Amino acid sequence: MFGFGQLIGELKKSPKKIVFTEGEDARILEASSRLLASNFLHPILVGNEEKIFDAAEECGFNIRGAEIIDPEKYEKMDEMVEVLCEIRKKKGITPERAREVLKQTNYFGTMLVKMGVADSLLGGATYTTADTVRPALQLIKTKPENNIVSSCFILVRPSATGENEVLAMADCAINIKPTEDELVEIAGEAAECARIFGVDPQLAFLSYSTHGSGSGEDVDKMRNAALKTKEKYPELPIEGEMQFDAAVSPRVARTKCPESKVAGHANTFIFPDINSGNIGYKIAQRMGNFEAYGPILLGLNAPVNDLSRGCNASEVYSMAIITAALA
Repeated sequence: MFGFGQLIGELKKSPKKIVFTEGEDARILEASSRLLASNFLHPILVGNEEKIFDAAEECGFNIRGAEIIDPEKYEKMDEMVEVLCEIRKKKGITPERAREVLKQTNYFGTMLVKMGVADSLLGGATYTTADTVRPALQLIKTKPENNIVSSCFILVRPSATGENEVLAMADCAINIKPTEDELVEIAGEAAECARIFGVDPQLAFLSYSTHGSGSGEDVDKMRNAALKTKEKYPELPIEGEMQFDAAVSPRVARTKCPESKVAGHANTFIFPDINSGNIGYKIAQRMGNFEAYGPILLGLNAPVNDLSRGCNASEVYSMAIITAALA
């Protein structure tokens, strides 16, 4: 089961570079100092070099060896402007406007990933989610087979056996009211994300109904989405629509859906909308004593992740490892 040692072990085999778009932030600097003491993930800090070193010295963090890139002094800015103009030519962006846009560290950092300078990006310590996701959608874009960006939370709790209990929940942060087809895409991405964290995905499409015990438009949506996902991913164990108790309790499952192999043992949960998803993962986090990692953004051509503005340095460090592991 999942542990950060597993992800670090994989990164040691193939070290990565990660861009931090808020290079002067104390939490970013503390996490970067921890990463620099290792050899599996190299931080790139975006911002003014003097200000970054001053901030690190003031906080007592050693960031010697960090790569610092200042948008105002970047030697390949002309090339970056040209690439940005090509990407956004349908929007009629001019070189002058492109230079202005690239002064923003969220856009500049995203372009470093787009141009292959870095493998992944982590932002949001001071930027909003929209300010992290928007440049990724415009510049990195979704994978050819994807139509949307979605998100997944990985929840981890130590168990009595000594192994961590790991769950995946999607989409709890990005898509407000996904359609049936969008739920299919969310489910496929969530299953792949779960595998990265050592979970053999057993998918439950959640509802207030189990196999027709309730009725309504929302029930139909989850039932149809589950059927479509089974057709697209026949190798995945999938059940739905179903209530949460039937998904996780073997006793309840024997009563409500005795023929199901997923019921009672689900570990990857697909929510009908962002309301239920966001509430659900936070209940697990606060009342179930799970550590919640995410939102992990899925469906992009390169890993970009968003931090909570209330995050601490430990969360930055953990999310950096998770982000790089997706590259």
